[in-house]
Amino acid sequence: MVAGQVAEAPAGGGAARRRRSWKVRLKRLVRAAHPFVRRMAFVLLRLLARGRPGPAHGERPVVRVLLQHAYGTGGTIRTVLTMCGHLAQDHDVEIVSVLRTRDEPFFQIPDGVRVTFADDRRPPPHGPAPGRVQRLLRRLPSILTPLEEATFRQVSLWTDLRLVGTILGRPADVLVGTRPSLVMLLAELAPKGVVTIGQDHRHLPGYRPALRAEMRRRYGRLTVLATLTETSRAGFADALAGRPVRIVVIPNALPELTGGPSPREARVVLAAGRFVRAKGFDMLIEAYLPLVEKYPDWRLHIHGSGVREDRLRKQIAELGVGDRILLKPRTEIGRALEGASVYALSSRYEGLPMVLLEAMSKGLAVVSFDCPTGPAELIRDGENGLLVPPRDLPALTAALDRVMSDRDLRDRLGDAAPAATEPYHLDRIGPLWTKLLKEL
Repeated sequence: MVAGQVAEAPAGGGAARRRRSWKVRLKRLVRAAHPFVRRMAFVLLRLLARGRPGPAHGERPVVRVLLQHAYGTGGTIRTVLTMCGHLAQDHDVEIVSVLRTRDEPFFQIPDGVRVTFADDRRPPPHGPAPGRVQRLLRRLPSILTPLEEATFRQVSLWTDLRLVGTILGRPADVLVGTRPSLVMLLAELAPKGVVTIGQDHRHLPGYRPALRAEMRRRYGRLTVLATLTETSRAGFADALAGRPVRIVVIPNALPELTGGPSPREARVVLAAGRFVRAKGFDMLIEAYLPLVEKYPDWRLHIHGSGVREDRLRKQIAELGVGDRILLKPRTEIGRALEGASVYALSSRYEGLPMVLLEAMSKGLAVVSFDCPTGPAELIRDGENGLLVPPRDLPALTAALDRVMSDRDLRDRLGDAAPAATEPYHLDRIGPLWTKLLKEL
């Protein structure tokens, strides 16, 4: 470049900046207006719901369960399917999956359970070809899903309309929601005479403040709120004091697993779950790092998938431990547990971690953060597992070191672990749901 010459901006640079600026302004406008629009939408929909017919109350009660991804993976999906399989013995059970993105379910759908889909996102020819209106509405953000919900970016105004049609168009005897956005939707829109049940799979402090505030406002309209632990029940009871909603504790039921108990021979520490911040796999990798050289014949296997997979792979690569810490794909968890000796739970928060129950049922030596909530309900520290303070990485490293170095300790903890899971078997949990629905 000649001295003093001014470099020209790339062609179209100003237009690109204007487009980005417009998108930023639009995003800010949506975020500012969304709460007000959402409140007004619920007011109008409640008026619409008042004139809708109630359930017919046939010989077999109709139970309709709203679930975000019936064909996806994760503990909530697995446990909801287990519950629905039990209820299908005496009820007509339908799962309404908010989204469909795959042809086949990851988990087997229980006999007698019907699955329908509100918003089928599969491209043709597997999915339906969207019309002009549908394409337009899919480009507009959801009104009925709170901004603070993790699923907000997954849904759209088209999804809203489909869910409203499901709730108001085909009355059920019982409506069950399995995450806050769906629980609030059915609490607001259920026609008169419909029993509404909200399932909370976490605990109240685990949600963002704005979402917690809205849950306090809207959950009081429910017939029943079911929590997984007594700690969660007490928190919701305080938040909803004075409201008529009944709050009960019904833990998730332990599903049947393939394979047998772990012989605890393999030098494998196992972890599994969605690759999201809540599961804390980034902390587990950091905690395991000091053990890599001390135990060269051991491996850490982390099974799963999710939005943080690339970040976790980069973390492992930068640490240079890709041959000792392995990210592995989603798998049938029973076989994976059978092939491990230690299970590590590093979550920042949980509801009642199903994978911890599954690991203990297989006789693994479990090491877990005492995160809110769940692990402390299952583990008696030093008797059937090891509990360490939440997010305390040196303590997690030390606990893993103990069980990896001591076969007798692994065997003692693993032999005692299955007894702690007995209250969570389906023959104990299923009747709690049956009894609750009969009472209602």
